Amino acid sequence: MRTHLLMLALLLPGAASAATFDMPLPEFDLIGAIHVVEAQHEDTLLDIARRYDIGQEQITRANPEVDRWLPGDGTKVIIPTRYILPAAPREGLVLNVPEMRLYYYPKPKPGETPVVKTFPVGIGRQDWGTPLGLTKVVGKIKDPTWTPPASIRKEHLENGDPLPAVVPAGPNNPLGAYAMRLAIGGGSYLIHGTNKAFGVGMRASHGCIRMMPEDIEYLFGHIAVGTPVRIVSETAKVGWFGGKLYLEIHEPLEEDKVGHEQLLGNALRLIDAAQASRLVELDEDAISRALTERTGMPVPISKDV
Repeated sequence: MRTHLLMLALLLPGAASAATFDMPLPEFDLIGAIHVVEAQHEDTLLDIARRYDIGQEQITRANPEVDRWLPGDGTKVIIPTRYILPAAPREGLVLNVPEMRLYYYPKPKPGETPVVKTFPVGIGRQDWGTPLGLTKVVGKIKDPTWTPPASIRKEHLENGDPLPAVVPAGPNNPLGAYAMRLAIGGGSYLIHGTNKAFGVGMRASHGCIRMMPEDIEYLFGHIAVGTPVRIVSETAKVGWFGGKLYLEIHEPLEEDKVGHEQLLGNALRLIDAAQASRLVELDEDAISRALTERTGMPVPISKDV
C-alpha cells in the first residue's frame, strides 16, 4: 500500500520530484509501475517528462509515435516509471550510464522501511564519456563557480562561443546551484545541477553527471561526503518480480560499438544466470521484441504456467 501511495504522490501535480519506492525483497528486482496520462493543450513531451522526473530520451523511447514538441491535447502518453534495479550493491548511489538514471539507497533509520529513490541524469557525450567504476563523494559545493578546462574553452572558441576563464555562480552557470565532487579524474568529475534542464536525460555534458535543479537540491541535502558512488554500464538488465522474469534493454553508447548479436549475448547470459535460482519457460518472441525495440521499460519474458 505504501508504494502505491508514493506512486500516487509522484503523479500528482506539484508532488516532490524524487520518485520514491519501497525497497523490494532481496529476491526481487523491480520497482515502480507504468502509467498513462493525457497531454494538455500547452504540453510538450519534455514538459511531461520533467513533471514526472523522466529524462528526455527515456520519454521519447517510451512514446515513439508521439510528437515531442506538440503531443496534442488529450494524447495518451506513457510514463515509464518502472525499473529493474541495477546489478550492484543496494547502497549509496548507483548510476547506470546507458540508462541515464541514478539510484539512491538512503540508509534507513531504526524502524524505517528501506526505500530507493531514482532520478534522471545527463551524461557525457561521445568523446567525453562518463567514467565507470567505484568512487565516492569527496566534496559538496553550494553556488559553485565553474573553471572550464582548457580543452572545453578551446572547443567553445572553435564554435564561436568563447568562455571566460571562470564562470561565476548564478543563473548562467552550467553547474547550477549545487555540485558534488567525485574521487575520480583528479576530482574533475561532478554530480551537479544545470541551467539547461532540457539536457537532463541526454548525452550533453563533458563527462559530468547533470541533474534537474530540484533533484540535485534534494540529493545535496541528503548525501554525505564519503557516500559510495558506483558508475556502471548495463545495457541489459534482468530481474524477478513475483514469479516472472523481466528483461530491460537500453540503447548502447555509440563508442561501445555493441551490435545486436553482442547485446543478445549479454542478455542471454544474464537470463541464464537468473534462471540458476528459479527455472521458468522463456518467451522467445518477447525477448526478441525487447532487443529490437529497446524502450528501456521492463518486459516480461517468462510464460505463465
